[in-house]
Amino acid sequence: MDGMLFWNIIISLVFAPIFYTLKTHAQELQRQNILINRTREELARDYLTRNEHTIEFQRLIDKIDKLDAKIDKLITN
Repeated sequence: MDGMLFWNIIISLVFAPIFYTLKTHAQELQRQNILINRTREELARDYLTRNEHTIEFQRLIDKIDKLDAKIDKLITN
């Protein structure tokens, strides 16, 4: 019986920290996955959609065309 008790103590002292470490790492991995998902959601919210980009780019082109017309008018006068 003493041999069984000795091996139970040894196994408990070896495997308990290993299982605790695995549990801790699994919890940390789950926490990091949650943070990554939140970051992805926040980044996607800040980006322009393709339609918004097209509208903004067209507005920029229109303003550049107006400036070009004004410069041409100043040069010809």
